[in-house]
Amino acid sequence: MMDRKKAWEALARHVTQEIVVSTYSSASDWIATVDRPLNYFAVGAMGLASSHGLGLALARPERRVLVLDGDGSLLMNLGTLVTIGAVSPKNFVHIVGHNGSYEANGGHPIPNTAVDLQGIARAAGIGDVRRAETLEKFEAMIPDLLTRDGPIFVELMIQQGPLTPRSYKDMYRAARRQAFREALDA
Repeated sequence: MMDRKKAWEALARHVTQEIVVSTYSSASDWIATVDRPLNYFAVGAMGLASSHGLGLALARPERRVLVLDGDGSLLMNLGTLVTIGAVSPKNFVHIVGHNGSYEANGGHPIPNTAVDLQGIARAAGIGDVRRAETLEKFEAMIPDLLTRDGPIFVELMIQQGPLTPRSYKDMYRAARRQAFREALDA
């Protein structure tokens, strides 16, 4: 098991012009790690980070889209995996932190902590499905995640919390959204 914050720090060392879509705990940790114009936050839309990321990937096929999701969030919208499998965007990477809880909502356990997220992703038609149980394994796969055709689904086995403080007001401020639009057009 790994610390999500350390995983995002490792990923941030490689991210350049990719769009990074994140939600809840992943979003709080990502913005604390690297605050950049090409960050897109889907907080307040539990389960929809993958849908937002898919829309961006389809609208902007010239840019790689990385979705930083959680297991509880993904379980709120499993149907998105079938759509991702069907349209198979080559620029789409879905990274799911699996800690067995709805962490952002008090750490309540998901109904089945042993759920086979990789199996669900494969059954949904996603051909490149991976798992990282250690930070070293995740770090080793990052360069491939940023260059190989997708869609790619990665299950990260992470520890629960502690939660990074988050400010929805900051995440959704108008200047941040404007900077995102401008970065997309650059």
